[in-house]
Amino acid sequence: MVTRVKTVAFQGIEAVPVDVQVQIAPGLPKFLLVGLPDKAVKESSERVRAALVASGLGLPPKRITINLAPADLPKEGSHYDLPIALGLMAAIGAIPTDALDGYLVLGELGLDGRLAAVNGTLPAAIAAHGRELGLICPAPSGPEAAWAGEDIDIIAPESLLALVNHLTGHQLAARPVAKRALSNKALPDLADVRGQQVARRALEVAAAGGHNLLMIGPPGAGKSMLAARLPSILPPLNPRELLDISMIQSIAGELAGGALSDRRPFRAPHHSASMAALVGGGLRVRPGEVSMAHNGVLFLDELPEFAPQVLDGLRQPLESGETVIARANARISYPSRVQLIAAMNPCKCGMAGSPGHTCRRGDACAADYQGRVSGPFLDRIDIRIDVPAVSAADMIAPSSGAESSAEVAVRVENARERQRQRYLAQGAAGVFTNAHASATMIEAVVNPDKESQALLLQAAERFSLSARAYHRVLKVARTLADLASVEKVARPHIAEALSYRINMQAG
Repeated sequence: MVTRVKTVAFQGIEAVPVDVQVQIAPGLPKFLLVGLPDKAVKESSERVRAALVASGLGLPPKRITINLAPADLPKEGSHYDLPIALGLMAAIGAIPTDALDGYLVLGELGLDGRLAAVNGTLPAAIAAHGRELGLICPAPSGPEAAWAGEDIDIIAPESLLALVNHLTGHQLAARPVAKRALSNKALPDLADVRGQQVARRALEVAAAGGHNLLMIGPPGAGKSMLAARLPSILPPLNPRELLDISMIQSIAGELAGGALSDRRPFRAPHHSASMAALVGGGLRVRPGEVSMAHNGVLFLDELPEFAPQVLDGLRQPLESGETVIARANARISYPSRVQLIAAMNPCKCGMAGSPGHTCRRGDACAADYQGRVSGPFLDRIDIRIDVPAVSAADMIAPSSGAESSAEVAVRVENARERQRQRYLAQGAAGVFTNAHASATMIEAVVNPDKESQALLLQAAERFSLSARAYHRVLKVARTLADLASVEKVARPHIAEALSYRINMQAG
């Protein structure tokens, strides 16, 4: 007789069904585990054996075969412990064989029979809900699983013994409650920024339309300070975005206590980050920083210090909103729709163009330093601004007159709501910002007049704008009109959008 328990394997954030098949047959005592298991799965035999002994059960001295089907799908992780243990318990009659028919199971076992949290509980719960199944998971992962829906049956016990008591009706476990992470730490406020009115304006435009932004300026000008304050003017995640980023965090094991946060991610990797760290990959193909920043902000400080091939690896995610990692035996996809904010010095010494400063290498210093960033990568940046050093007068002036993040956030929220409603009417319910609209769609919603078209044509010919650059100018112009709460994109909006792009071309 073969007993079966349903579980999953993870490919990106997709939970693929796996059938744990258990057979106990006469023969010499042996524990066989087949179905392309990795090291962690192979070691589950010892954890399962010890957990069963701690729960008062022992394995019979027979030939035990565990098959993880489909057999050609690689199995990774420790979440197979619990389904294997339950399959064995059903096979020896410790629990009813039909008790697990309507459940998907995952969990890691300790030697004492306690259940430990595992990565990927949220995608597994959503997959179970889609297959009209309940979910059995460890208690620490229960709050995370509860976000899959109120109508899904979730059992989240502390230990294997508590789970057996629930399945046999001796002591029922309460359904876990979904948790929301409440951060008591206030986000940095824009009111702290002295001067830098052009940079503040560009940051607001970038936030309103989800545009990529590059800031160039000397050390201490406030580039990192401005970037750190971008999350304070961004709207909170909507339910769809919240689930998307939480599934990635669940796979990466970054959901503390199973609680979800509605704050947009802000990831700031060091410039020594490798390709696998930034884009994703590694032995088990984990999500990189660009995927961890999905629906949020990816901040790259000291941009030219990143390895050129690492930066160019971001070109595809920035364009398509998706990272595809191809290996000989796997093709994994992670959502990666991010807003890129980058900062850099104008040259290696950092002071090129500053009044009173003369670089010994002259213009070659700035040209060589900025040349480390490829043209195709820069072409994917919508807005580039120069951030000059803050003057002494700005530092001395009182900061009480500066706008706070709360005031700016209201305008950003209003502009984003206009965009959401517009693209919803266009039949693109998944598009929330101008930056993510297709070229065809942005041409339809901008529809520049003759004066604006003439200005665009003149700029395109003079500065050799690519097709991508042309459409990104239209997207920024559309955002500027949305911030002004006007429906028609006019010449001033086109002119300001071109100033951000021309500044990039001239650099």
